[in-house]
Amino acid sequence: MPKPFLFGILWLFIFKTATAQIQNETAPPYHIKTISFVQNGQNVIPIFELGSSFEFQFDDLYGNEANYYYEIIHCDYNWNPSTIQKNEYLQGFDNQRIQNYTNSVNTLQIYSHYKLNFPNQFTQQLRLSGNYLLKILNDDREVVFSRKFMLYEDNASVPLQIKRARNVNLIEYKHNLDFSIKSNSITFQNPLKNIKVTLLQNGNFSTAINNIKPQYTVGNDLIYKYDSETQFWAGNEFLYFENKDIRVAANNVARVDASTDIYNSYLYTNNARTNFPYTYFEDINGNFLVKNSNATNNETEADYAWVYFSLSAPSFRLNKDIYISGMFNNYNLSPEYKMDYDEKKGIYEKAILIKQGFTNYKYVIADKNGNIDNENAIDGNFYQTENEYTVLVYYKENTGRYDRIIGKGTASSLNIIN
Repeated sequence: MPKPFLFGILWLFIFKTATAQIQNETAPPYHIKTISFVQNGQNVIPIFELGSSFEFQFDDLYGNEANYYYEIIHCDYNWNPSTIQKNEYLQGFDNQRIQNYTNSVNTLQIYSHYKLNFPNQFTQQLRLSGNYLLKILNDDREVVFSRKFMLYEDNASVPLQIKRARNVNLIEYKHNLDFSIKSNSITFQNPLKNIKVTLLQNGNFSTAINNIKPQYTVGNDLIYKYDSETQFWAGNEFLYFENKDIRVAANNVARVDASTDIYNSYLYTNNARTNFPYTYFEDINGNFLVKNSNATNNETEADYAWVYFSLSAPSFRLNKDIYISGMFNNYNLSPEYKMDYDEKKGIYEKAILIKQGFTNYKYVIADKNGNIDNENAIDGNFYQTENEYTVLVYYKENTGRYDRIIGKGTASSLNIIN
């Protein structure tokens, strides 16, 4: 066989392997903060109806109006790049510079605030439903960070009900998702193969449940009534702090120190709640709100503060680490959010730079590989916990070329039943 032919085959293999690589999210560097998808003025879980508009925002703490570019990758159910050509899923262009940015005003921590609207003058429309990866690039076209988002069609309804676990041993600690998939416009072909679902708790992709097949069908309806496969550990209500007025010790802020370059907010020490009775208090399911009570434009007038977290967990003896997690950091388990143990005080501590407002957070146990231990959660698991659950339905016809998201179902465990 001629060497050029062999070389061509090898090159094609390498190219296909590289392009088929799973698209994991790239965590941002230290100076990129407060990354969020925004719709109707609110931070949201990035799941949008096809054809709707939304925004993507972030801050650069260098504050030097750096150039950033964006790229959009359409992916299959498993987050491999799909075989769909870019001009098929995108009307217009990507790989464009983000032109909407503003410097902070009257803040001790300077930053440049970037906003990317969809649609915009370059990207007029995202044409197909499915999984997408949004990459933010620098001048050298290197990936600075990336975020997942999904677009869905309204072609299937997903009646969803949250129940307590079927297993008596877990009935106090887990939530079970019972749901069905119904469609008047699609006759499902080979649903055991062509239908896939993703189950989310509070929009956290890292704890998603995937690859659950329909248990049985009734006509064109697909029924999911599993005993264990669709269960989540219930967890506990999110903790929170509020520093909308950054100079005042407000909710769960013990004291404020203004003697340094930027404000320091010291929170009250949290006690591990796993051995305490469940106590209901309203949270926003891990979300956060950027807010400066003394400003008119929170995007550029809200300041940053060093927030000092502390946790008393004397019974924690596992060979694992404790992280501070929430939508404010995309549930990221990087060293920036790992707590340190103070031998003298006997508590875990961590300082994190966070934009002021109202912030939900929780403490998460994970091993060195990032595997989360929800069973032994620092704050326990209680079936009474109110969580928001989402079911996404993916469908690829026998002759289909990509995984469509044909429907979405949501429900709260506030309405849990036995």
